[in-house]
Amino acid sequence: MGKEILERNDVDKRYIWDLSAIFEREGEIEDKLKELTNLTDETEKEFKGKLNNSKKINECLDKVRDIYEIAGLLGTYSFLSVAVDQTNIENQTREMKVSNILSEIRSRLSFIESEIVQLDEEIIQEAIEQSEENANNLKEILRKKAYILHPEVEKTLSALSNVLEVPYKIYNRAKLADMDFGTFIVDGEEYPLSFVLFEGEWEYENDTKIRRAAFNAFSAKLKEYEHTIATAYQTQVQKEKILANLRGFDSIFDSLLFSQKVDKDLYNRQIDLIMEYLAPHMRKYAKLIQKIHGLDKMTFMDLKLAVDPDFEPEISIEEARPYVEGALSVLGDDYLEMVNRAFDERWIDFVQNKGKSTGAFCASPYGSHPFILISWTERMREVFVLAHELGHAGHFYLAHQNQNIFNSRPSQYCIEAPSTMNEMLMANYLMKNTDDKRMKRWVLSSIISRTYYHNFVTHLLEAAFQRKVYQIIDDGGSINATLLNNLKKKTLEEFWGDAVIINEGAELTWMRQPHYYMGLYPYTYSAGLTIATEANRRILSEGQKAIDDWIGVLKSGGVYTPVQFAKRAGVDITTEEPLMNTIEHIGNIIDEIIELTEEL
Repeated sequence: MGKEILERNDVDKRYIWDLSAIFEREGEIEDKLKELTNLTDETEKEFKGKLNNSKKINECLDKVRDIYEIAGLLGTYSFLSVAVDQTNIENQTREMKVSNILSEIRSRLSFIESEIVQLDEEIIQEAIEQSEENANNLKEILRKKAYILHPEVEKTLSALSNVLEVPYKIYNRAKLADMDFGTFIVDGEEYPLSFVLFEGEWEYENDTKIRRAAFNAFSAKLKEYEHTIATAYQTQVQKEKILANLRGFDSIFDSLLFSQKVDKDLYNRQIDLIMEYLAPHMRKYAKLIQKIHGLDKMTFMDLKLAVDPDFEPEISIEEARPYVEGALSVLGDDYLEMVNRAFDERWIDFVQNKGKSTGAFCASPYGSHPFILISWTERMREVFVLAHELGHAGHFYLAHQNQNIFNSRPSQYCIEAPSTMNEMLMANYLMKNTDDKRMKRWVLSSIISRTYYHNFVTHLLEAAFQRKVYQIIDDGGSINATLLNNLKKKTLEEFWGDAVIINEGAELTWMRQPHYYMGLYPYTYSAGLTIATEANRRILSEGQKAIDDWIGVLKSGGVYTPVQFAKRAGVDITTEEPLMNTIEHIGNIIDEIIELTEEL
């Protein structure tokens, strides 16, 4: 452990992504910005104040698709440059410049939606019938009709979009550029500490003394920033409340779920049922961890411990590739070609360096290929992370090939289904290719401690906490660090009961995740994984037919609502059955781990 984190300039270039696939040189960015401004000028000149018939509407939207594509490429390029090094001033300056220009362009083009919305429904319907390419976008505008404000107000809000995103930027700068975790000392020995080192290594450390010392040092540094981060979060939720009120939504929940195309029942069901029915299974799992590690008491600091700490195989990036290819090959040759291209053409940024964003994500600009950020730790569990992010990549790769830019993005409710499906496929593959009981137990415990824990526990507890926050804001209240700490602590205690002591510092967990700046995102992890678990069950029992259905769903992009999306994958989310099946499935895996532990 204790390895030195490198500066971005010093990392091995073979393991960083190649952004030249978007733009090869700085001059190209300038050219594209000019082209974007010119296209916007032309669009305003040709269509502003003139969108009064179906022909004009479709001509205008045809042009806008090109603008969106260029804007997406510019935005992604500048964002990805900053994501790998938050300390690079040149990249930060470029990102600010690009996002200011994109903000201005959004504002200038806001007339399109405003003018269309004010037309008679018949004219919009006529435009829908005349263009298959624009139909979905126009249906979406119709759906928003009741919540769209006066054109000048929409223009102003668009012009302010960059400023309205500031809470998230402040959170990220504080977390990734300002927080210096330094080192911590145990028994006279000094150990390095950072966000990435804590979440990627120290949380999993077997030595209880070192693990808990790392947690305490990490929490002490978070605590110094709690008021700053709480203010950023308060600004975020206040903004969301103001926008919900302005647009005439009954609550923040209605406003944030509107774009996801799901109702409050589907949202509340995920949180309520998991808090009630999954909790007993996870408490049993926590007690198993305590027993295996011989801990005097089981605390929040110990939850990431492995079931078989001495077993996890080390794995290099090169060694991981055949596993990923083997697991995902069931999805067919086209999908496998995408996986191979991701490795060969450097779509993936593997290295760890100072200032790099924590965690892992996939960005998929329309008109280029997806890009994956990950911090490789040489541990076998990274094959699951990589399979997960390639799930996002494969989803958008196929959607972009089969849909235009208006139809390419599915509801957030479904976003995590393709990624978590790939984790299931990885587990299927590893289980099938070993007879070793210890390896089987490692795979099953990875599925619990990584896949289900991440999506059904970590993010779900965020969702339960977030729901309480929004209820306070909806009722006209406000939040501060003390309140947030209390809410988080109560949420954790409610879930873990008497199986886990919620030690000091655990209440600061709300400061660790960026999802609170992304609306009602946290609950969708468990929603996506519910769809994936049920669809994977079909793949195991029905084979090719289920695989074909799944690939069909990936190609559909944003054409379907979440209910239709799930249905086409053979899952009925209008009932609680898929979720209850998934919770039962998790319980069964935990029982199997306990059984294997007794045998071993």
